Formats: sequence, C-alpha cells, structure tokens
Amino acid sequence: MIKVLVHGANGAMGRTVRQLLGESFAGCIPGPMVDKEGGEGICCCFADVSRPADVVLDFSFHAATANAVDYAVEKGMPIVIGTTGHTEEERAHIFDAAKHIPVFYSGNMSMGIALLCDIARQAAGMFPNGDIEIVEVHHNRKADAPSGTAVMLANAIKEQRPEAQTICGRSGIAKRSPGDIGISSVRMGNIVGIHEVHISTGTETITLKHEAHSRALFAEGALRVAEFICDKPAGLYCMDDFIKGGRL
Repeated sequence: MIKVLVHGANGAMGRTVRQLLGESFAGCIPGPMVDKEGGEGICCCFADVSRPADVVLDFSFHAATANAVDYAVEKGMPIVIGTTGHTEEERAHIFDAAKHIPVFYSGNMSMGIALLCDIARQAAGMFPNGDIEIVEVHHNRKADAPSGTAVMLANAIKEQRPEAQTICGRSGIAKRSPGDIGISSVRMGNIVGIHEVHISTGTETITLKHEAHSRALFAEGALRVAEFICDKPAGLYCMDDFIKGGRL
C-alpha cells in the first residue's frame, strides 16, 4: 500500500482524500488559504515533513503547487496534481519538473470524466462538421473559469480538430466561426460539477453528460492514479495515459 503526502490537506478535496487514505496516510501540508496550525500528522510546511511517503498529492491552490512540485523533485518522488487554474508560468514549472520525476497532471481525477473525454474525442471524429459546445456548471465558490475539466474536454476534441479555436463565453456580436469549440461556465449553489458536450450537425444533436454527486469521486480517482504513477519513469502523465494503461 503506497503512502501519500497530501498538499492542501485542509481544503475540501484534501479533507476528502484524508478520510479515504486510512493507513496510507503519510502526512499532509495545509493549503495556503487556511489556518496553518499543525496537528496530528499535519505539517505547517514541507521542511517539517518527517514521515516517509511514496507520492505527493496536490489539491491546493494554483499559486502553491510549485512548493509541492519543488519538494517532489528534491525528494525524487512522483507527484499527482489535481489543482486547477494554473497560469502559463506555473504550468511551465510543472512541465519542467516532469523532466526529473513522474508528474500526473489532470484538471479532473474522475474516472467518468476520463471516459467522457474519450467518447467526446470519438464523437468529434464521427461528426467532423458538427458544432461543438461545452457547458460546465459548478458551485458558487469555484474561483477559476472555465473549469479544468472543460479545458480537458476541449483538448480531447482538438485531437480530432487540431485547427479548432476554444471560445470561452460569448457577449455582444459573437457569431460562431466554423470549428469553434465554445465553453460556457455557470456558477451557482452547491453543485459539485456538471459537464455537457453538445455536438450538433443541424439535423441531429448528441449530448454527452457527466454529473458529479460527491467530491469523493475525485479523491478516489486521485488515489487510483497515485498508485498508477508510482512505478513510472520521469515524464508528464494524464488521464489518457491512465486509460491507455487499461486502468479504468
């Protein structure tokens, strides 16, 4: 059983992961947006970590991921990054780390979303001239838009349509251009996450939908990919690699 070091342990996802870990819990680092008082198994910073771990799991805040990445590189440990909203500079730092350690980077750790990406990719190939729109709905506290999952879906579709442009939201005169992939973001209530992919040819429309009912599904997926990445060589990995490895 692998030992997991959780970064962002006091956040909603971090707490869910800790509940699932049981004896696999190696320790945790509070996120940057919460009280940093230490407790049993909780360290205030990476310098205080003393328990051995096999993998770092990051569910923190986009600006804090670099701390986890630097620690993983220093220790030669794999890292799973489920945090979203990274800037280009922050992503570049993550990608550079993949030259030295295994890095699993995904905007969504759900097994269902991994399958949805695969199906959306296939559907886009079957309907090369269809209009494609992605709609994502999340709770009113989510900071980043569009969601990392919506971006994942768009990127999967772009494998069939490499010339496509992603359009995030529309306002004013905003006529669709052929090949556009539209993304619309909705923030309301306490919705964990809903993602829909609409493909319309003019004569028919296909709607693919995934709805998350509990954050536990993301935590379960993150722990599964943590096991997957532990024996991998240095490199950048994503849900596609997990699927192709026959892990679904």
